[in-house]
Amino acid sequence: MYTQRLVGFYHTKREEILATIRALVEHETPSDDKARLDAFAALLAKRYAAVGMQTDIIPNPERGNHLAARFANPDYVADSTAKPALILCHFDTVWPVGSLATHPWRIDEQGWAYGPGIFDMQSSLALVEFVMRGVQEMGLRLPRPVLLLATSDEEVGSQTSQQLIEYEARKAAYVLVMESPLPGGVLKTARKGTGHFELEITGRAAHAGVEPEKGISAIQELAHQILALHSLTDLAAGTTVNVGVVSGGTRSNVVAPHAKAIIDVRAWSEEEMGRVRHAIRGLTPVLAGAKLITHDGGGRPPLERKVTEALFRQAQAIGAKIGLDLHEGSTGGGSDGNLTGALGIPTLDGLGVPGHGAHADHEHIEVDQIAGRLALLTALLMELQA
Repeated sequence: MYTQRLVGFYHTKREEILATIRALVEHETPSDDKARLDAFAALLAKRYAAVGMQTDIIPNPERGNHLAARFANPDYVADSTAKPALILCHFDTVWPVGSLATHPWRIDEQGWAYGPGIFDMQSSLALVEFVMRGVQEMGLRLPRPVLLLATSDEEVGSQTSQQLIEYEARKAAYVLVMESPLPGGVLKTARKGTGHFELEITGRAAHAGVEPEKGISAIQELAHQILALHSLTDLAAGTTVNVGVVSGGTRSNVVAPHAKAIIDVRAWSEEEMGRVRHAIRGLTPVLAGAKLITHDGGGRPPLERKVTEALFRQAQAIGAKIGLDLHEGSTGGGSDGNLTGALGIPTLDGLGVPGHGAHADHEHIEVDQIAGRLALLTALLMELQA
């Protein structure tokens, strides 16, 4: 059986894989640096083309270019007309340029590899490359084509890539999301939906000492609204509403004519997201004469277990064949899997290399887990049924 060869095969590629991960990590790609993102997309296109993928750089005037890479070689794909397996990756990171100086590539005595964005998710980009190599070098035959989307703006909400992701997902058999797993390599079968709102309040300026009664304090109104917003939280349901940023006023001796709040919403179900969205849009002033304007900044719908369970059960059985005991979990953070799950496309998330510390100083992957994760991804592409 090919499954018995997978882990051993990828173990033999250890040094090549680490060299590839290092090369990717050492190209810094913050979400707001278009030039670096575009250069990285071009680099990825060359790497994936070298392993037999048909690559297409998708121009993006607003942020970095995106990349689509397709593998449909009839020598290794049984049915090139079948719905593809869609793999989602992103290559933007939260790390600013210069982070390599303070967080250089290194492997410590525990066998943990460090570097900016290595866990979230530059190492996953290397996994896809080596899976394509593995399929060909081991003479495997995939049941369907594979389409990789590597996007440049996931860390800032996927606003320029969402339409592309949803378009390709509607044509896919299923979606595999190469985001980092939960501790212990746990796959993600549920993610909270996210919402981003802004509340603008207009009052009336007045001298705070001479004629305060002629003013309408936007800051006072904001205080009332903050209490109303936080009251929408339902911890039992897992729903949170957080006013995370506030601003307003001009001077301490002026009744504040304006104020603003930025609001974060998280919920496990679309029903809860809808409840909170409706409440925020329906906010009304407490102070006579104050005016409220709410802006819905979008977000991601929840990734609900009803679209992940079937794939996870298959993945558990497939993982057992290669010696992996897979478990599932949930997280409050969103990913591009939220977008595909909301379309009803079977989706499985958290397939990256186990590690810890996404976005943190200790961000790392566990080197001894790379071969197992490569074996799992290969086996999933071989055996998953839509």
